[in-house]
This record gives sequence, C-alpha cells and structure tokens, in this order.
Amino acid sequence: MNAKYFILYNPLSGNKNAKKDVYQLDDILKDKFLDYMEMSEDFDYKGFFDKVKDDERVVLCGGDGTINRFINEVDINDLRKPTYYFPLGSGNDFNRDIFGNTEKHLINLNEYITNLPKVTINGQTKYFINGIGYGIDGWCCEVGDELREKTTKPINYTSIAVKGALFKYKRTNAKITVDGKEYHYKNVWLAATMKGRFYGGGMMAAPDQNRKNPNGSLSLLVFKGKLRLKSLIVFSKIFTGEHLKRPENCLILTGKNITVEYDKPRALQIDGETVKNVTSYSVSAN
Repeated sequence: MNAKYFILYNPLSGNKNAKKDVYQLDDILKDKFLDYMEMSEDFDYKGFFDKVKDDERVVLCGGDGTINRFINEVDINDLRKPTYYFPLGSGNDFNRDIFGNTEKHLINLNEYITNLPKVTINGQTKYFINGIGYGIDGWCCEVGDELREKTTKPINYTSIAVKGALFKYKRTNAKITVDGKEYHYKNVWLAATMKGRFYGGGMMAAPDQNRKNPNGSLSLLVFKGKLRLKSLIVFSKIFTGEHLKRPENCLILTGKNITVEYDKPRALQIDGETVKNVTSYSVSAN
C-alpha cells in the first residue's frame, strides 16, 4: 500500500499563489494518496508531527520563512519521520542553493536540517537555514513588511534597495568577531552570515559557501563603501557573485562563532523574517 502524504502548505507564500500552485504535487506525487492541509498562523507543528505515523510522509510547502518556522518549532535533531519540502515562496533560496536554479524540486529535508547554525538576538536563540542579513538587506525587509500592510500588490525589493542605497539607508560602523579574532569596519552596508550561498531572493552573497561542509563553518559577507553610487553598482553584482571582485567593498570571513555589533540599531532578517532595532547578533555553528 502506498504511503500517505500530508501536504502542509502556507497559503500566504509566493505572494499568496501557494494555495493554487501546491497542486503541482498531484503530478509529482502521482499514484500517491495526498492529504492537503492549509497551515494557519497558529498551526501546531510539534503537535501535528507527534501524531504522524511511521508509514506516513509529510511535505512542507511554502517559502524559506516557512522552513524557518518549522525548524524552530519541531525537534529537528530527533526528526526521524520522512519530511520533504516543496518550494512555493517568492525567493526560494534554499531550493536555489541546492540545485542552482529556480525550477521547483521536491527536497528531502531530513538531509539538510541536522547541525544547523543558531543565531542569538536580544537573548533569544533560533536556528536558520539560509542566512542572517543585517543592514540594508534587513532594512529592505522592514520596508517591504510596511508596504505589505498597505497594499496587496507584489513588493519590489529591488526598487527598495536602489532607493535605500542612493538616498535613504544610513550606514553604520561595525565591530565583528570571528572565532575570537576582532575586526573593525566603517561605512558598513551589511554584514550577512551565511549557511548557504543565497539569500534575499537570489543574491549570491557567499559563492563558495557549502551548506554541507564537514566542519560546519559559515561565511560572513561584509559589504562596505563610502560612495553611494559606487556601492550601488557593486551591490548589483551580488546576484552573480561578482561583488567579491571588489575587495575594497566586499570581503568574506569564515568561521564557526561570529558576532556582529553595529554602533546604531538596524533591522535584521532571518531567512526573510524581519527583526527590528537590532544592535548585535551572535551565530554559532554546530
């Protein structure tokens, strides 16, 4: 008898298109018994997984933020039940990092959620799957969230980033500590710690980062620059990874224990989820 698949989908993902796009799984998992379940904001992941039988399967459908919520609400270190992921978000950076393209794939989550890094902000600790953005990237998420409350139209993050780089975003000074070694930088636009290569809907922040590297080390991208127009030009190259050809603006630090401190509070994003007014964050790799 074919195993039963519970299809859990976030109806808000992919600019609210997930509710119809999720049925692509009818073809991908044809001849399987599929039980579609819409996840509400108060969906109890842990309670649900406790009831899943050994011969049943779960497919999590949504964006990177949906994965982030899942890994922080379920005991991932003891997740023995087969769990899959189907990308239905607007960015899908987890899928892009694994396969190198935007085509949707059914991914075995069990292979990727062991030994995840943790970030601590204001005394609270969370796992993350892709990366931590801190600076203009977090600010873009903050502005996008504010716009989303006012309109149902898709949010143009590129336009937000351009306006921020040219006029609105105010840079900070940063003190960064990586595995005990301290660095100081001025005119910092962002300091992003990466588990994978991509975040922010296709930005290849850390081209050489391998989420499955055996020692678990992470990549920290520091992007700095005094001149706004030049910084914007360099920033535009992050989608191809060519920003690192400008070492006077962009550099990568690698390590397992990373702390970033700004001299003024700025917004931060964890796998696309916004945290406002942050002065520092600390990351530890397992």
